[in-house]
Amino acid sequence: MSDSQNNSVAFVATEVIPQSPPPARETGVVKWLRENLFSSVTNGVLTVVALYLIYLVLAATLPWIFNGIWTTSSLSECREVLQGKTGACFSVLTERWHQLIYGFKYPADAYWRPNLAFVLMLVAIAPVLFFDLPRKLLIVTAVYPFVAFWLIWGGSMWVPVTVFVALALAYSAYAVLAKESFAMSAFAFVGVVIVLLMNPLSWLLSLAGTMLSLFTVEPIVVDVTFRTSVVVGGEETQSAFLLSNVFPLIQYPQEFLDWALPVSLPAVPSRDLGGFMLNLMLGVTCVSLSIPLGIALALGRQSDMPLIKGICVVFIEFIRGVPLITLLFVASVMLAYFFPPESTVDLFLRVVIMITMFSAAYIAEVIRGGLAALPKGQYEAADSLGLDYPQAMRLIILPQALKISIPGIVNVAVGLFKDTTLVSVISMFDLIGMIRGPILASTEWNGVYWELFGFAALLFFVVCYGISQYSQWLERKLHKGH
Repeated sequence: MSDSQNNSVAFVATEVIPQSPPPARETGVVKWLRENLFSSVTNGVLTVVALYLIYLVLAATLPWIFNGIWTTSSLSECREVLQGKTGACFSVLTERWHQLIYGFKYPADAYWRPNLAFVLMLVAIAPVLFFDLPRKLLIVTAVYPFVAFWLIWGGSMWVPVTVFVALALAYSAYAVLAKESFAMSAFAFVGVVIVLLMNPLSWLLSLAGTMLSLFTVEPIVVDVTFRTSVVVGGEETQSAFLLSNVFPLIQYPQEFLDWALPVSLPAVPSRDLGGFMLNLMLGVTCVSLSIPLGIALALGRQSDMPLIKGICVVFIEFIRGVPLITLLFVASVMLAYFFPPESTVDLFLRVVIMITMFSAAYIAEVIRGGLAALPKGQYEAADSLGLDYPQAMRLIILPQALKISIPGIVNVAVGLFKDTTLVSVISMFDLIGMIRGPILASTEWNGVYWELFGFAALLFFVVCYGISQYSQWLERKLHKGH
């Protein structure tokens, strides 16, 4: 055997060879820049041009922002302090912030009421947005609209309490009858609401009280008078019945509670609402109402019943073919003609009705696209399980269709919130209305534009960006792509 064969020993590694560090161009910031900004010659040139444009914009705006004045009381004082330098007059924000947020007529000593309503809104909306929270918190969500109404508008506390009790009883009737028949439960819900809110049984109770007075020598009189208006021969006469004295709690629960336990806040008319508070109120209310209405319209448009389908098609196509500003003028001028004579319908309510109808038509088309995207097998699976139409829609079809429709619904919601600024054309002083009206019309701040509209843009951007980020989180949470 040769010496070379005797001296050769086989080598077997006993330890893992340590990993070599990656090249510098494949790690950290250098890798990100190379892959995203300078991945090719064209992208590199576009990146350089974009950076130059950003530099020009920041070079012009940053000195204007950093040299801003916050302590003067007029535009002329701002110019005197700046002495020809470039700088913003942010003093208009420090002096008129309350008008930009609450309007110029809302009582200053009542600012705590919309603030508290806003905080409670965050608590009430949490169980709806984040479904991992306990379902019992939905009770707070159900009660919140009535609490917010009382806080913002004021008046007697028993007005929203009476409406809440009426709706709660109506929902109880719906829940009991829903197991038997969906149509019967729906009619029961509407019927109970009408009975409890319009109180048509008061005529029968009043008649019973009148008959009771024939057999009563000394009626039991409560130290408060409740009267009803009776129209006879075209003339309105006041009639007081014995039942108003004997059973006031049954016939007039709200008036009795106001007399027995008066709890109220100073009333604020809708005309005194304004600023960004009005935009938030319109946005939250109309989005909350338009989503269920849009679902109903989408299902109605796909219905096999010609009458229901025809009504939904006409409604959706008509609303989508008319500009929102036209509907707002209709709400301001003509909508009152569609209500009973001598009835005064609040302008805020009329605007909510029109904006809700407008957004519901668009949401209906978005949801209809989600329903059409589902394979036919999902409907057949619901039929094979023996589910009726309401059960199939609630348990199988709508959950999948709504997940598909999330981006479209969010797009409509963001557009709706920005479109609330159009109410300024019908003399409602929202954030834009306050800027264009009382603030710029004043001699102290006539000529301040960039600061005011920039502040408005910032507020709307924060809200719309938050909605967009929530929708992206919701899509990831629901695994929409699977």
